[in-house]
Amino acid sequence: MRCALTIAGSDSSGGAGIQADIKTMMANGVFAMSAVTALTAQNTTGVTAIMNATPDFLGQQIDAVFSDIRPDAVKIGMVSETGLIEVIAAKLDQWKPDYVVMDPVMVATSGARLISEDAVDALQRLLLPRATVITPNRPEAEVLWGQGIGAEKDMEAAARAIGERLGCAVLVKGGHSLADASDVLFRDGGFHWYRGRRIDNPNTHGTGCTLSSAIAANLAKGFDLDESVQRAKDYISGALAAMLDLGQGSGPMNHAFDISSKYMAGPDEARR
Repeated sequence: MRCALTIAGSDSSGGAGIQADIKTMMANGVFAMSAVTALTAQNTTGVTAIMNATPDFLGQQIDAVFSDIRPDAVKIGMVSETGLIEVIAAKLDQWKPDYVVMDPVMVATSGARLISEDAVDALQRLLLPRATVITPNRPEAEVLWGQGIGAEKDMEAAARAIGERLGCAVLVKGGHSLADASDVLFRDGGFHWYRGRRIDNPNTHGTGCTLSSAIAANLAKGFDLDESVQRAKDYISGALAAMLDLGQGSGPMNHAFDISSKYMAGPDEARR
């Protein structure tokens, strides 16, 4: 079995962060491992508290994974402090994973800011250039590009500018009332559009975590980047279309929509 490591924050409500990453990786057929950057107190209505791991302890988590079960791909999510970013960059240089998928998490779906200003600079200097592909949404791409995005041509311009500056592939995600859930990938000087259909589901908690984890899982299994992105988009569309409705805010998706097992059955189903 192929393996993937997620380096991200914990979501106590289970819809995003480490929890969403592990569910996604399992549903996409890889063994999931984790290094926790932070504990958060959050639910579908927002984030109320964040407690970061120490840089030293985060480094020990990463070393423990790589020294025993080497991951075939790494996904990086929420990293809110410069010291943590520096440790992750050093560990990537030390262990040299084949694939790194970076979701530059800056703001939660609920609107809560998840990263300090100085950490945004460190993210761009130290982590993003080490990634195979980064997956910013529209607001994140605007921060990284330094300009507003209002049309598909702006998505392409942002993806190219960010990719050429950082030296990595860039998947700028639509949504946020733009491009009807279509995303554009800039890599090797060219563009690949992934056309999507907007699913009328307000429960989108953890979509960015889920997409990046699915890309990492498919890279770990041996698919190329173009196919990994397509498979990840298909998976997230299915998870949204399952229309799970939990919580009082922007709820989570059903990461297990495509899993069928007798061990998932409830009492009534098990008796049949």
